[in-house]
Amino acid sequence: MKLVVGLGNPGREYENTRHNIGFDVIDYIADKVGANVNKIKFKGLLGEFVYEGEKVLLLKPSTFMNLSGESVREAKDFYKIDDKDIIVVYDDIAIDVGRIRIRPSGSDGGHNGIKNIIYQLSSDKFSRVRVGVGAPKGDLVSHVLGKFTADERKIMDEVIKVSSEAVLEIIKNGVQSAMNKFNGYCVIK
Repeated sequence: MKLVVGLGNPGREYENTRHNIGFDVIDYIADKVGANVNKIKFKGLLGEFVYEGEKVLLLKPSTFMNLSGESVREAKDFYKIDDKDIIVVYDDIAIDVGRIRIRPSGSDGGHNGIKNIIYQLSSDKFSRVRVGVGAPKGDLVSHVLGKFTADERKIMDEVIKVSSEAVLEIIKNGVQSAMNKFNGYCVIK
């Protein structure tokens, strides 16, 4: 069993913001595989499907970004999921718009959602799909809670698709295969 977590903030005011790119990827995967992410469970919205013979849970925490780990820990504990079977998708300001980076584990990199997941799990041994949202030119909070420009949105629509493919590659062939295939990929030609 795999647990795929997309990070974001609940509420209409946060829709289509940089910080909610994880939610966008979960929604794209759900649409692609015909899953509904609408079950209220584990302080979030949950859906499930089977992919390549593997049961996959899709989770969108409703705890707000800084407490995302509470939702992840509850799902992990209930289903007794190994940390290595958790995939977290989230925004990263250290990566340019149009790029993604996959890692099998690591630090929080200053991301409060990841910091809380590491704290709640007492582990950093979960896979990450880091989606580039670009560095702020001004205030960090305004940047991550801001919406993409029209040009960026076109790029991000493609990035969401590629990020979804990367998640499915991790499920099917493992994180190393996904890293080989997608790290270095850039939507902008």
